[in-house]
Amino acid sequence: MKTVFITGTSSGIGKATAKLFHSKGWKIIATMRNPAAETELSKLKNVIVLQCDVTNKDSIKSSIKTGIRTFGNIDVLVNNAGYYTIGSFETATDEQIRRQIDTNLLGLINTTKEIIPHFREQKSGTIINLSSIAGNVTFPLQALYHATKWGVEGFSESLQYELKHFNIKIKIIQPGVTKTDFFGRSMTVTKDDNLKEYDSYYQKVMNNLMKSVVEGSNPEEIAQTIYNAATDNKSKLRYLTGKFKGVVYIRKLLPVNLFRAIVRFSMEK
Repeated sequence: MKTVFITGTSSGIGKATAKLFHSKGWKIIATMRNPAAETELSKLKNVIVLQCDVTNKDSIKSSIKTGIRTFGNIDVLVNNAGYYTIGSFETATDEQIRRQIDTNLLGLINTTKEIIPHFREQKSGTIINLSSIAGNVTFPLQALYHATKWGVEGFSESLQYELKHFNIKIKIIQPGVTKTDFFGRSMTVTKDDNLKEYDSYYQKVMNNLMKSVVEGSNPEEIAQTIYNAATDNKSKLRYLTGKFKGVVYIRKLLPVNLFRAIVRFSMEK
């Protein structure tokens, strides 16, 4: 029976992934910032729910050590924890900038760094990093989020070379828009009441963005892609999944200026 360590399992893709792996007979180390509030995963056999704040290195170290001590080993790491920041970059506070990068990028990097010695010693392991179609294409008012996801892409692609020698695989999951609380409780909006120049533009973009959320994928669909990546024994690096993934293909086919014009029209109309 294999073991998977998953960050950010309190809701959405993380929780759906934990439940899917469990249904397939895996042992689950489900981590989240507030495990005391979890009432579903904690009732399942061969599941431990641990506190892990990916912005805190000690928290990462403790949860990984506890997971290994409980189940003996970890076979797969799913770096899922993250959240979404939207709004004009000029109105972002220093704290919002740091928190977005600390969670989505540095948190993933630090969790990966902590698990590598374990995988190297056992001469096997798979690291699955949650990126996004936002790691391939860009949209208005999402500069901070894009910065983290493009960072995940570059970090993962480079790291795969040096870890291949130890039989450690890197996989990148690139979901499209997904129906989770990503655009609700987990969303941070940058705003400065003294800077009104972006207000009308922000409202237009948000109105169009929210329309796409209604048509987004269910988290279970993304969880299935994560499970497939963990079990397919392929050297494949990127897994594009969910609705709106066609946007990535269109971006590759069209001239840059034409694609940008389409984005402006669809998001700013």
